[in-house]
Amino acid sequence: MAEATGLSESDVEYELIAFAVAGRVTHSAGDFGGWGLTEAGRAAVAEWIADELEKVGTRTDVARAYDGFLALNPELLNLCTAWQTRSADGVMTLNDHTDPVYDARVLDRLTDFDTRAQVICADLAATMLRFQRYGLRLADALARAKSGQVDYVAVSTVSYHTVWFQLHEDLLTTLGIPRF
Repeated sequence: MAEATGLSESDVEYELIAFAVAGRVTHSAGDFGGWGLTEAGRAAVAEWIADELEKVGTRTDVARAYDGFLALNPELLNLCTAWQTRSADGVMTLNDHTDPVYDARVLDRLTDFDTRAQVICADLAATMLRFQRYGLRLADALARAKSGQVDYVAVSTVSYHTVWFQLHEDLLTTLGIPRF
């Protein structure tokens, strides 16, 4: 959460505890535990975002950026599939990342994709400041993947795919679009 928000870990912890006291988040322990919104938290976030969008008057700009996002989304999903699998003798298999030529081709395609994704992120950041971190986080994940950290394309919790998914969720929430 600190990475996603740009806040320090202690500030994030303080905010989460305050939200927990207010009944807006809960915490679950364990390997797959973590913080989650309560129904009251979801309602508060929806109201806060609707108010923010109304105040800045950029619904049309955010909706336009979302349309651009949707146009790119299938391409990223295909890139992630190409990163995770590959054809060996005509049979699809998991990509073990032992073929640097194959991986470089996929990363070149992801670099091209990122150039277009950064335009959407810049447009969003110009409309609402809270969108600023997405472009930075996508660029960081791509740089790490290109440096040989293969989990930064589609596996890690801060991978390119994960940040793109978080941007998708943020756009849906901002525009009040339910996920089906």
